[in-house]
Amino acid sequence: MKGIDNLQQSYQCCMMPPKRKKHGCESLPTNLPENVINAILMCLPLRDAVRTSILSKKWRYKWCRLPQLTLDDKIWKTTNNLLSPSIKFTNIMYNILTLHSGPITKFTLSMSELKKYPKIDSLIYLLSRNGIEHLVVQFSEWNLYKLPSSFFTCSQLRHLTLQNCLICPPPAFKGFDMLISLELCHVSVSSISLESLISSSPYLENLVLKISDTLSHIQIKAPLLKSFGFTGCTKFISLKNVPHLTKLSLMYGESYEDSEKCDLDKFLRSFPVLEHLHLEYGSSQFLVADVPKRLSSALDHLKHLYVSVDELDDISCALCLIRSAPYLQTLEVKVSMDESDNEVDEVSAFWISVLLIP
Repeated sequence: MKGIDNLQQSYQCCMMPPKRKKHGCESLPTNLPENVINAILMCLPLRDAVRTSILSKKWRYKWCRLPQLTLDDKIWKTTNNLLSPSIKFTNIMYNILTLHSGPITKFTLSMSELKKYPKIDSLIYLLSRNGIEHLVVQFSEWNLYKLPSSFFTCSQLRHLTLQNCLICPPPAFKGFDMLISLELCHVSVSSISLESLISSSPYLENLVLKISDTLSHIQIKAPLLKSFGFTGCTKFISLKNVPHLTKLSLMYGESYEDSEKCDLDKFLRSFPVLEHLHLEYGSSQFLVADVPKRLSSALDHLKHLYVSVDELDDISCALCLIRSAPYLQTLEVKVSMDESDNEVDEVSAFWISVLLIP
């Protein structure tokens, strides 16, 4: 069997009768309860879980009914590198598609070394028909993976993470009405599709957007949203009907100067129970249209504040937030400016102002 990677060998071993030793067989863990065996298998890498089939008849094909599976680059990290990752991946996909039975509630597919994605459409179809609730799909930046139409029929999804994927919902797509957590990293998606995906997820609580492309606008409507993090470039961002938002993190890309400015006071008024506020590079510039000395409504729930000061104009924004947060517990200010005499004086004055805030 020279030239075949270890995982493929293990799948073939599953087809053959287990080899028993003449002595010491009684030491094998063959009499464990079903739930204990499943717990053990779910703690193992998939390659090792498959290999347990040779332990005894009771263990044979147990992995085929596991509700949680993970496929990542480690699965073919063997001493045998004669086969390309694409061929190995095809072999693995074939075995999963033909041997696995029962529901798959959690599936992680993380492949940074793949440039081609064979049989993944068939895998997504299998997941959509087997009650998938927690799905992580991460690919390399070399080639975006276009999600097939079957992906948009995963009606029981509760947690979804996508990286380096192309998202083009079909016209009949009505959203994921059970989705609680959504993380999109370096995906390609239109503003309209993104807004539709978010607004059609009525139970969404956690949202993370890391967008490489510049979007014209982002409008978020999520009545149960508790945490929102945004990294990327957009000309306009709006959060409406988010009364339960407690954690907000913003980081704008290089083109933040082209963004439309919004009123800081009006923007923060939409988050009455905000506890964590993280404003990274470019964020305060987006918020600075007209900065008052103090907000019209105090941020009574704000406990943790992080502000990145990249320009002198950021100082007034930081001071406004500090003055408006009477119950602030932790404050972190990152200063990244040229060490000119004028700016050093301004920063020194800033810290004096902070210390003198009543």
